[in-house]
Parts: sequence; structure tokens; C-alpha cells
Amino acid sequence: MSKTVTCNGRSYAWPNAPTVVVCLDGSEPGYIEKAVEAGRAPFFATMLRDGANLLADCVIPSFTNPNNLSIITGRPPAVHGIAGNFFFDPATRSEVMMNDPKFLRAPTILRTFHDAGAKVAMVTAKDKLRLLLSHGLDYSTGRAIAFSSERADKATTQDNGIDDVLRRVRLPLPDVYSAGLSEFVFAAGVMLMETVRPDLMYLSTTDYIQHKVGPGTPVANDFYAMIDGYLARLDKLGAIIVATADHGMNDKHDPKTKVPNVIYLQSQFDEWLGPGAARVILPITDPYVAHHGALGSFATVHIPAGANVAALLAKVRAIAGIDLALTQAEACARFELPADRIGDLVITSTRHMTLGTAREKHDLSGLDEPLRSHGGLTEQRVPMLANRKLTVPAGQPLRNFDVFSMALNYLTLNSVA
Repeated sequence: MSKTVTCNGRSYAWPNAPTVVVCLDGSEPGYIEKAVEAGRAPFFATMLRDGANLLADCVIPSFTNPNNLSIITGRPPAVHGIAGNFFFDPATRSEVMMNDPKFLRAPTILRTFHDAGAKVAMVTAKDKLRLLLSHGLDYSTGRAIAFSSERADKATTQDNGIDDVLRRVRLPLPDVYSAGLSEFVFAAGVMLMETVRPDLMYLSTTDYIQHKVGPGTPVANDFYAMIDGYLARLDKLGAIIVATADHGMNDKHDPKTKVPNVIYLQSQFDEWLGPGAARVILPITDPYVAHHGALGSFATVHIPAGANVAALLAKVRAIAGIDLALTQAEACARFELPADRIGDLVITSTRHMTLGTAREKHDLSGLDEPLRSHGGLTEQRVPMLANRKLTVPAGQPLRNFDVFSMALNYLTLNSVA
């Protein structure tokens, strides 16, 4: 009987070959297909034709942190506790970044395999995710490696399980706002597969390119051609590869003027309830806002006790560009969210609209392209591709956080190459 491990109530088969799960940040369906059509991505073409070519749903809010943590735990935010990049902590009455492992309520799949004796590795583009994704790994065992592209030059054997990363990867430290941040992830993945050969590896990129340009543009095709080359190398090294995305991406600007489309919710609630009576939280907020100005399509609102919830929801729903306005209980039930990490109201906007606080609170000077962003239901559909055949159980809705299960439980061992 083959060995299995159990993590958060789900069973995973022991890897039969080195297995790589990839999160292509912001990879809206269409990017890969357009690069293939342009003749820029021959390995992706082989995956689409001979491997697995599926669509899955990400978790809502369709932001980076909650989806990466769902992928790495195999469960929705109600289980792991990370409901956004950013939340309002009622206990301290302060707005807090959720990049500290103390906010994580479930073990990761990597940790579970590591504790069972596997060699594991994780490389993420931005350092904001590193501590969460690598939580619980013991580097003293010699069976765990985890670092970020952003701080690859700071990696040590004690804190990351590896040192001298820039020399090993043979690339300079990339700028955080560049395609190079993601390329470093893949180059590091290939280096680790050639040297350490982990049993299980997670690679997570950044959506810098997807925030700038849409599918089929020369810049996007160049980016996916780069990824294609590294995945082909991983395949040649005998790795099982399953790739998905944390969320999609859409234009969020006026097509004629290129001005961002924004509903400023804090200004609205100030008008309805008085200045500062309600607090609007934008969970997209993180240290890297230059490419989206903290504008996304999901918001939560903390309202004062005694406020007329039904009346406020009716007012919000009457605003052009609003997709959903739900109570906390409705949102938790529909999106599997932790009630203590979201507000009293949950609001999403339509495909080409974003939600802000107040006009003066958003610095859009860093936008060098018309705004593209994510967060709502219109960015929920994402790809799931593999370099092996995949059989999805009949009647099972596919979620992006099923990716480790797909990679370990449902793929054949025959390469598409």
C-alpha cells in the first residue's frame, strides 16, 4: 500500500516523482493560449494538447495571500484564516498586514510532507508570502529550503535552508517591480531540481506583468515564453508539473480616457453615516501598491452598532458598478471566509470597476499603464495545467486549492514530452 499523508483533513499520496506545483500569479485564462498561438510557448502547447488543460475557481477575495494560502493548505480561508492581504483587527482597533505566521490557523502541505520525511522546497517572488508559505519548516533537518526572489541575497542556511543563492541561480537580484522577480523563481526552481531534487516543491510568482498588460500583447508573450522555457527544463529533469493561478485579472479603466474606474466607498459611507463612523478595508493593500494603487474589486466595511444594515446594503447595491453587497454571515457562507477577519459588510465590484476608500487616500502616481486589477467574482476563473494526464473525479468542482491533490493523487506518470 502506497504511503499517504493527511493535511487539514485531506489525504495526499507520496510523490512518485519530483512534483512541482506552480502558482502563476494573476494568470487570467488567455495569457497562455495567446502565447501558444503566437508560437512563443511550445512546451505550454504540449501541455495543453497532451497533458491537462482545465479551468478552476480561486477563492474570494481573488487576491494573492488568501489564494496562495488556500493552495498551500488545500483549504479555503475559513480554515486557514488568511482572508486578504490586509485586515482590521477589532482587538487592537488597527489595520494589520496578514503576512505574519501568527495569523495562520492551519498547517501547510509542505510542512506536513516535511514532517513525514520528504525533501521540500518553496520559492516565492515577494517576501511578504515567504514566512506564511514556509511556516513550520525545520531547516536544521537538511530537508527544507524556502526563500524569496526579493530577498534571495539575504538567504542563509539557518533561516532558509540554503545560502549563496545568487551564485547558485546565476542571476542578479531582481527588482521587485519587474518580470525578473518571477524569472528568478523559475531559475531557482530549476537549480533546486538539478541539485537538491526535492520530493515536493512550490513555486509562486508575481503578477507585475499581468497588472500592466493583457493576454496576447508582446510583453505578455515574452513573459510566458520565459516561463515556458523553464517549465520545459523542469519537465526534462523528470518533474511532474501542475500549474494554476491565484486569481485572474481585468482592465479596470475607462477604455477611452484610460482613467481608473473607482467607487470610493469610504466617501460614500461618510456621507451616509457621518465621517469616520464606518471603516472601509481594502484587503488588496500590501507593501507593493505601485502597480495597482491599492485598488481592487473586493472590500469589507465595519459599521457602527445599531446601523441599519438592510438600508445600507440597499444603498450600496444601487451604485452603478457594484456586483455584490452581502452581510458578513452571507459572505462567510458563500465564500468560506473567517468571520473575525472580515467586516460587517462585504462588497464586490463588476468586471471593469474597482473599490477604493477616498480619492485622496490612493496614490496612483506609480501607474505607468492603465489600471488592471482583481479581487471580485470576475477574476475567479483560473487555469490548471499539467504535464501529465489528469482525471478529475466526476461531479467534483475544481478549485485552485485542489492543485496539490491533483498533482499527487490524480496524475499519471507519463510525461507529455
